Formats: sequence, C-alpha cells, structure tokens
Amino acid sequence: MKKYLALALLLASYHMNAESKYVPAVTNSTLPSPQQALGFNVGQWHARHDQIERYFTLLAKSSSRAQLEVIGYSHEQRPLLQLVISAEKNLQRLEQIRQQHLATARQGKAQAADAPVVIWLGYSVHGNEPSGANAALLLAHYLAAAQTDEVRNWLDNAVILLQPVLNPDGHDRFALWANMHKGAAAVADPQHREHNEPWPNGRPNHYWFDLNRDWLLLQHPESRARIAQFQQWLPNVVGDYHEMGTNSSYFFQPGIPSRNYPLTPKRNFELTRAIAQFHAEAFDKQGQLYYTEESFDDFYVGKGSTYPDVQGSVGILFEQASSRGHLQDSINGPLSFASTIQNQLTASLSTIRGAVAKRAELLSYQQEFYRSALQQAKASKLKGYMLTEAADASRLTALVEVLQRHHVQVYQLNRDWQDDDNNYPASSSYYVPLQQPQYRLIKAMFSTEKNFNDNTFYDVSAWTLPYAYNIAFTPLNREPASSALSDSWPQPARQSPLTSGAYAYAFNWQDQQAPLLLQALLQEKLVLRAALGDVSAQTPNGQLSLQRGAMVIAAGLQTEPDWFARLQRQQQRFNLPLYAISSGLTSSGSDLGSNQFAPVSLPQVLLLAGPGINSTEAGEAWYNLERLAGVSPSLVEPDRLAQLDLSRYSHIVLPDGNYASWQEAEIAVIKRWTEQGGVLWGHKRAAAWLAKAGLLKAGVWQGREMSSLISSDNLSYQDKEALAGKQRIAGAIYQAELDLSHPLTFGLTQRTLPVFKNSTMLLQPANAPFVNVALYSSAPQLAGYTAAEYIPRISQSAVLLAHNLGQGRVIAMTDNPVFRGYFYGSSRLLVNALYLGRSFSANSD
Repeated sequence: MKKYLALALLLASYHMNAESKYVPAVTNSTLPSPQQALGFNVGQWHARHDQIERYFTLLAKSSSRAQLEVIGYSHEQRPLLQLVISAEKNLQRLEQIRQQHLATARQGKAQAADAPVVIWLGYSVHGNEPSGANAALLLAHYLAAAQTDEVRNWLDNAVILLQPVLNPDGHDRFALWANMHKGAAAVADPQHREHNEPWPNGRPNHYWFDLNRDWLLLQHPESRARIAQFQQWLPNVVGDYHEMGTNSSYFFQPGIPSRNYPLTPKRNFELTRAIAQFHAEAFDKQGQLYYTEESFDDFYVGKGSTYPDVQGSVGILFEQASSRGHLQDSINGPLSFASTIQNQLTASLSTIRGAVAKRAELLSYQQEFYRSALQQAKASKLKGYMLTEAADASRLTALVEVLQRHHVQVYQLNRDWQDDDNNYPASSSYYVPLQQPQYRLIKAMFSTEKNFNDNTFYDVSAWTLPYAYNIAFTPLNREPASSALSDSWPQPARQSPLTSGAYAYAFNWQDQQAPLLLQALLQEKLVLRAALGDVSAQTPNGQLSLQRGAMVIAAGLQTEPDWFARLQRQQQRFNLPLYAISSGLTSSGSDLGSNQFAPVSLPQVLLLAGPGINSTEAGEAWYNLERLAGVSPSLVEPDRLAQLDLSRYSHIVLPDGNYASWQEAEIAVIKRWTEQGGVLWGHKRAAAWLAKAGLLKAGVWQGREMSSLISSDNLSYQDKEALAGKQRIAGAIYQAELDLSHPLTFGLTQRTLPVFKNSTMLLQPANAPFVNVALYSSAPQLAGYTAAEYIPRISQSAVLLAHNLGQGRVIAMTDNPVFRGYFYGSSRLLVNALYLGRSFSANSD
C-alpha cells in the first residue's frame, strides 16, 4: 500500500513539475533562479510576497542589469517593490536618463537619438489574481540572465520598471488560502474549497478597497507610492496585468472602441493596436486563445490601464482567465496555475518587444501629447478653475494635496481677487490653471459631463474630485494676474498654547480635523457638550461666534484632575483653534448651561462585516471611520448578531448588503437595542432592509420599479446590452439639499451637498415633519450618466432620513456616504451620526 501511495505522490509531483516548464527558458546562467530561491518551481505553489521579495533581492545583488527599490509600504507594512531592469550602461546613468526623459516629454526638450523607451509592468493589483506576480519572477530572471541578441537590444533601448505585487496584503491573503487547500494532487473541481474564497477574499487591500480604482483618488499608501513613481518616470507604455473569469481565455487591449475616454488622443489607440499585433503573434505561436475589443472599456481614468492614457502613456489592460488556485476545470479544459503564469509571461515579453520596436513612435507620441495639451489649453476659452472653501481648511488642503501628487500645478491667491460678481478671498482660494502639462488630466478631474456617445460603462461615469471633497469650484474664463498667485504657501501657524483658568473652552465643528480632536478629547475622558444653535460667547479678546455643532469643554464639568493638560496636549496635536470663554452668559444664543448644549459621548461602534455584506462598502466605512473620526469599529459578521452583547455598543452601522437572512428574531434584537437608546445607521440596501423590517418608517422605490420607467418595447435581442446600460446607474454624482439646522448636517456650511450614486434604489421622503434631513434637489444630476426617465423620480426622493425609535434613533441614507474613501463631503453625515446621532428628536408619524 505504501508503495502505491509513494508512486501516486511521485506521479502527482511529476505532473506539477511538468506543468511548470516555461518558455522562453534561461540556460547556462550563474544568476539565481526563482526555483532556487523559492525551493519549488514557479506555479507549483503560490509564492508569498516575502518569497518574491527575497528572490528580487538576490537577483538585484547578483545582476548588473537590475536595481531593486522599496518605494513604499502597504497598510500591513509589506514593502512595495520596484525592480528597474536595463543595460548596465543605462543603470549607471539612470537618474540622468530619467531627468532627460521628463524634460523631453513635458518641457519639449530635444529627443536624444538613443533615448530609451520607458516600460512599466505592474502585476496583481488584485490580490487574488496571482498569475502576474508569479510571472514577474520568471520575467525578472529572464531579462537579467538571458544572453540573446533580442534581450540585449531590449535592455539597450528600454528602461523597464517592474512592480511585481501592487497589492501585497491581498496577494498574501489569497496565497495563504490557495496553498492551505493544496493536496497531493491538484483538484480541478470548481466547487472545491480552494476555488471559493471566503469573504472578503484576496482581491482588495487591507481595508477591502479595490486598489485598481485608486490610481486617481490616492486614498491608500500603495497607490500614493505607485503614483509617485509614475510621475517621476512618465512611462511610455504601461502593462496592467489582471485575471478574469475561469471560463474566459486571454484579453488584451484595444477594448470596446465606443467606450474610450474622449480626452485620450486617437494616436494612443493606434499605438495600442500596433502593439496588440505583437501580442497576437506571440499567442498565435503558442496556439493560445485570446480576444480584443470586448468586455472592457477605457473610460474611467482612475484605473491602471486608463490613468496613463491621459498623461502621454499607452496603458494596456491584460486579462487572463483565472485558475483561482492550482488547477480548475473550465469550458476550455483544465486550467492550471502554471498555464496562467505562462500567458502573463508571454504577454509581458510581447509588451517589451512591441514597445522597443515602436520606441521612436512612443517617445514622439508622448512629446506631442504634452505639446498639444499646451496648445489646446492656450486655445481654450476656459482658463482654469478656482477652488474655494473658507470653513474647512483641512478638506481643501486634502484636495490640493491629491492634485499635487499628480503633478498638477496649484497656486494660492496671495491677495483677494474678484471675477465678475464673485469674490475670492486669498486665505481660502486656490487656482488651478489649465495652461500646464497636465491639461488633459485636470479636465478629467474636473469633468461634469452628463452626455456620452455610449451609455454603457464598465465602471463609473463620473468622479469629479471637487464634488467628492465638497469644495466649491468655479470655471474661469480669465486668470488672476501672476503677481496674485503663489506656488508655495506657508504651513499653518501653530496654535498658541491655551491659558488656564477659563470658564470653558470651545472649538468649531466645520473643519475636517474637528471630529478627530473631539474623539481624542473623549478618549482623554474630558466632558464635552455640542451647541445645537449658533452662539456668541465672551472671550478675553472679545465676542466669539460659535456655529451649530461647536464643541464646548466647560471647566465645571471636568472630572479628571489633569484635564487641562490633556486638553493642551490634544490641541497641539491637531493644531485647531481652541478658544477660551470667559463666561457662561452669552450675548446671543443659549447660555452655556442650557440644554441646547447636548452631551457628547465616546462612540462604541459595531460595523457589520462578513458574508452577505458588500465588502468594498464595509471597508470604505471602516477606513473612513478611522481616518475621519478616529474610531476603530468592532467588525462582526451578520450571522453572529444573536450571540452578541449589544449593550457594549452605542452605534450599529449597516453598510450595503443582503440582510435577507435576518428574520423576526434578528429584527427584534435590533429593535430592542435601538429602543433602549442605540443609534442605528444603514445605507443603500441596508436602508431598504430597515424599511422592510419596519425599523425605518419610509417607503422605498426598488430597482425593478425604476427599471420599469424605461420602455423595453420594440427592442431586438441585439439591444439587450444597451437597455441594461440605460437601466443602470453605474456611478454618477447628484445634488442633495440639506436641512442645515439638523444636527446630522452640522459642520456643513452650504445648503447643497454632492453625493455619489451607483444604484437605482431610492428612499421616499417622509410625510412626518423633521424626518427629511436631506432630499435630492429638483435638478439633481451634477455629473455622470443617468437615463432621462430616472431624473424626475430621483428629484422626488430622499437622501437622508432620521427619526426616533423608542429612546434611540434610526438613520438611513439612500447612497454610500464614503464612496471609494474620497467622498469627504458626504462622509461628514456618517461622522455626525457618531457624535450627534442622539442630539435630535423627530417622531416618525
């Protein structure tokens, strides 16, 4: 019996090793191979990030063709790697090459005859798409070790930036899952546990974000490190390597022709098509299936294959059918992990081959891209955009910092400026001129387009950055004088230390840092009250205006003996203005001892996160609660609700998800907790579930009711996709109108607020007074595609509802307030629910 078992294991091992022979192969090299560093053949196991790092480190130490850089760290502190591969003579003058490349592209300097093409190859931005990361091992070895004339020519004429694992946290989550389920022989059954990852799976990063949607938004350290390198190098070609469904084959761009971003020059698509010939030739030689011009588009400019397109690069998306493990049955036969790696290696080499062959054309295109951008900007009637925000300097600064990370030139007014009837104060206004190299990128960032040639979108149709940050932006047809602009501005002055002995201390609630300061003070056990109305209080320097939501620290309420030292420490940490108040008697508004100053408690937050919940939106809520409120919530799966001691929590947050498994018992548990004083928040499908469960007193227009507004009469089968595209809201931005007197809107100073919508579910407005906190405006569409048939219904709908339930509160939002982490404006609604969620009272009937 033992003999047969040993033979079986030997045959299984031989089968795996046989699958792991890759072409082209390196022979007679003294450099370490991946197999030597890993201890197994590439594809036999899923290589972890630390194993990939170890091999790249060995290779860079051993090869004169490679330099390894750590360009940043992931959330879980894994190093983000970039291997620079080129001829030794190029590496010896790498910084000179880089500077000359930038000067040629953006400054129009003369192109050197021997200038190398810069090729960027990025792998596995989705952690459970590991074929790219594992192929990077083979590619790096081949480029460093091969002695063929072709490879020498490539390295003489190219600088290759190889980023093997763009999402190391997600990559290791998946590698662990796949490896822990590997047996002596690979199991190809798609129902096998190996091929069915648990929630949230390995695709996202640590906070469950899709990093391939973050190239423009830059909410995560992985993206910020990546974009810093992109802007330092301006690659000519970007290869973006992914995986797709197991029953597919292999995709490379060009994508769907009607769904290209309109600001991308036609020449970009011509070059994409020209390089596609090299991919096709390589796959034809190997007899591999592939396709183009289907499934994927080039519209949203915040992805790895589209962000380069608005910056003079040629971004190319590659999608390999996924084995989601070591071996899986598909309609095309058994799909092995090794074969997926081979295809990614093939496409990587064909990208290099095509880029080197088209070197002169790619370099010329990039230079012409920036030259034409400046020409178009000069000819445009629109000269730039003015950003203005007086009440929240932190939010304005956050937007400006994102622009600058993309090498967008931003100038602060150094004196007040007027354009027509609009006045722009120097202290809170920034000008973004269009006359600069990033002209096309700026146009994309500020786009408010609503009409499109093709209304079907693979991703969102709008992403307007100022709307997301709730920053007023004005298109200008004339520019401020250059003497009125400054490209460097001083850091905010440190706040003067507080003096002891005041009756109370206070800070306003508008700044984005205010909730973080509040949370820190609550953690320091200080006692605070929130002003429910505007107040004018006496200070040593005269009258002080405190707006609704201002936080007051009354000396007479403090219980900690060193409370003032704690207050001083946190003030210096956050550098927000704190004011000493001389008296509890105010000149206008309520006196400080009034019940119009509501108690504020340290929130204890439960966030539902687990099977059935939208992991992306749960992650967005988690991340933004930490960043914008300093609150790390308890994360709990929905099926554990009955086992929980809910008395530990002041708040329960229900992100978008399917709550159908919660029946009468769960409804009773949540209802009882809320009635006893809890604050219950739900958005999107969670809000609809609250209404269905009777916890939220509101009607709901569901997606099927919305779809019925669009006629499907007289359509043929070929119209199916177009109809689905019209019925869908893929992602657009709408305008909400706020009740600024409601505590849930405190800190927001404008009556309107942009919100992001990517579903057709709508909450109906309440008939009861004081429950409608925010409604869609009568003309709600700000940016992005929405079928005309939907607009009247949206304009009749509610954005945010809130009412009493016993001693507690129920708050429901139609949309996700923290979409992709960058909707800082609407995020304030969720943050306010933590601290001011019991500061209002409204009956639901």
